[in-house]
Amino acid sequence: MTSPSKKPDEPRSTLVIACGALAREFLAVKAANGWDHMEVTCLPAIWHNYPQKIPDGIRRKIRDNRAKYDEILVLYGDCGTGGLLDDVLREEGVERIDGPHCYSFFAGGDIFDRMQEEEIGTFYLTDFLVRHFDRFVIKGLKLDRYPQLLPMYFGHYKRVMFLVQFPDPVLERKAEEAAARLGLPLQMHYTGLAGVERFLETGKAGA
Repeated sequence: MTSPSKKPDEPRSTLVIACGALAREFLAVKAANGWDHMEVTCLPAIWHNYPQKIPDGIRRKIRDNRAKYDEILVLYGDCGTGGLLDDVLREEGVERIDGPHCYSFFAGGDIFDRMQEEEIGTFYLTDFLVRHFDRFVIKGLKLDRYPQLLPMYFGHYKRVMFLVQFPDPVLERKAEEAAARLGLPLQMHYTGLAGVERFLETGKAGA
């Protein structure tokens, strides 16, 4: 509910509930646009390995914060919840960014679909996943302890696609190293943050 003391032209106070893997990107968009009316709270990025935790975690965040803000937005794809997250958001009356996962809304849905049509056996990386490749991929899949599992996990992949949010030669080298560890060729595609920015500006999925 809008505060009675709020001026008519004052931006609505907004809480963005985001995946921890998107916090840096949110803060960059906020700073670039001077959106001081927006704040962020994050759920653990590692929950992508346990997507069953995401819907209830977001519901708790919404209910804990609803009275404190004029608006709540969710910076999450479906992220493996099988539609359960969208069920929660319909019940709570909250919008999320459009797309099944961050790869899609970073690249843009049409571009991502073309990438999949071009090569369905694509393993995607974002800036976050490149920075935390060891933790989320190597250790997350226990390949540090059981390297013999590598062909089981990645034998059907044909390439790695690095979706780049911020051009950075250091991350590019890390992405090359990550692809080499998986035994796959690397391609890179610059996405920027336009999709995230449009959603935060309009508060509408698919904007």
